[in-house]
Amino acid sequence: MSRLDWAGLLRAGLGQLRLTPPEFWRLTPIELSIMLGVDQAEPPLTRARLEQLAAAFPDQPKGSGHDDGEGITRSDHSA
Repeated sequence: MSRLDWAGLLRAGLGQLRLTPPEFWRLTPIELSIMLGVDQAEPPLTRARLEQLAAAFPDQPKGSGHDDGEGITRSDHSA
C-alpha cells in the first residue's frame, strides 16, 4: 500500500478546491483525486500505443545524417 501525501492533499483540497476541513475529511482519497482531475491524466503507455507512436515517428536509419552531439541530426557537414 502506498503512502498518501496528506500535506499535499490538504493543500489541494483546502486551497485549490476551497473545501472546508469537514468537507475535506468526509471525502475518500478516490473522490478527492476525481475532484482534482487526476482521473483525467494520460493512461499508462501500452504496447499497442507504443507501436502506434513508433509507426508515426519512426527512427532515422543509421547513417542518414550527422549527429552534432546535441541530439540534432544534420544532413550536411556544416556546424
